[in-house]
Amino acid sequence: MKRVLLSVPHMAGTEMAYVEDAFRTNWLSTVGANLMEFEKAVEQWCGLPGVALASGTAGIHLALKLLGAGQGDEVFCQSLTFAASTNPIRYQGAEPVFIDSERRTWNMDAQVLREALQARASIGRLPKCVEVVHLFGQCAEMDDILSVCGEYGVPVLEDAAEAIGATYRGRPAGTMGAVGVYSFNGNKLLTTTSGGMLVSRNEAWVEKARFWSQQSRDPGIAYEHSELGYNYRMSNVLAGIGRGQMEVLDLRVAQRRAIACRYRDAFADLPGLTWMPEPADQFSTHWLSVFLVNEERFGCSRDGMIRALDSAGVESRPVWKPMHLQPVFASCEKFGGNVAEDLFRRGICLPSSSSLSMEDQLRVVNAVRTAAGAGALSALEDVAETRRV
Repeated sequence: MKRVLLSVPHMAGTEMAYVEDAFRTNWLSTVGANLMEFEKAVEQWCGLPGVALASGTAGIHLALKLLGAGQGDEVFCQSLTFAASTNPIRYQGAEPVFIDSERRTWNMDAQVLREALQARASIGRLPKCVEVVHLFGQCAEMDDILSVCGEYGVPVLEDAAEAIGATYRGRPAGTMGAVGVYSFNGNKLLTTTSGGMLVSRNEAWVEKARFWSQQSRDPGIAYEHSELGYNYRMSNVLAGIGRGQMEVLDLRVAQRRAIACRYRDAFADLPGLTWMPEPADQFSTHWLSVFLVNEERFGCSRDGMIRALDSAGVESRPVWKPMHLQPVFASCEKFGGNVAEDLFRRGICLPSSSSLSMEDQLRVVNAVRTAAGAGALSALEDVAETRRV
């Protein structure tokens, strides 16, 4: 039986036409119409200019450089995230300081952040910036975070790699801080196979990032470079995929949310399985459908469920392992950490591809129910409800 994977690419059908146009016109490298149109499409969604890059990681790296993070500096970073959020801090010679999560959104805790900023202000060592992450398609409590950072004059970098399509109180993810970054990796809600986008209301910063991303080649006929540059620009071929993907952004968000809704309703009778909360003032994409497992009430541990699903041909995984628990960052300071550790210990991500068939989702549902010692369902339509996800 075919394995049900966690999150796979889902093409719209128009991507190939844009890719073929790049081949037909022979604009295959880092200039061309697809790049301009892809950047324009993202700007139309988020309202900010941007530059298309080779990866979301490249975007975070350039964002940190724009914000002045360098040798000997500190950057406050959410601990519960993927390593790509944190590695670029070290690229710049800076050190991450990890901030715990709160349970309402699973993202950075503004109160813990305040305590950390107070501690640093008392010794005259404020961080260069605060990097907040919007996990699994859900925004952090940005108003609280921006307010705290504003008190100390510290800029905010939004890692919205997992959250294109999400909004916070009507504002698009990635647009509320000084700089925002999206990812178009192969497992994301939208994909260019690999790629990212840096956006900012500061157009000069966007153009500076564009300059750096193309090896910082100075104007003129000579290959002259007065600044260190990077090979970070997206290709016109991959941008063609992005153009087609942006055409179905709203549809892909609706599909992921519908999948999350069906899981929620199919597990409503199971004790000890808690859905990742979505605050009423937020609109999550549910890039991944995530649950917490209470082993005592559910009858199976998180890791036991992963093994049971694997035996049933279903891929699943834990939520991100907090950065403060990673060996590579063992020497870094942290503020809090108990919430992030608990979410990691009990959190499980279920297959969430926008192309997931009803039949395959039923397989996932029944594998989970079997792990809990509950009866199987014959169909998902019977449990689906129309209440807001």
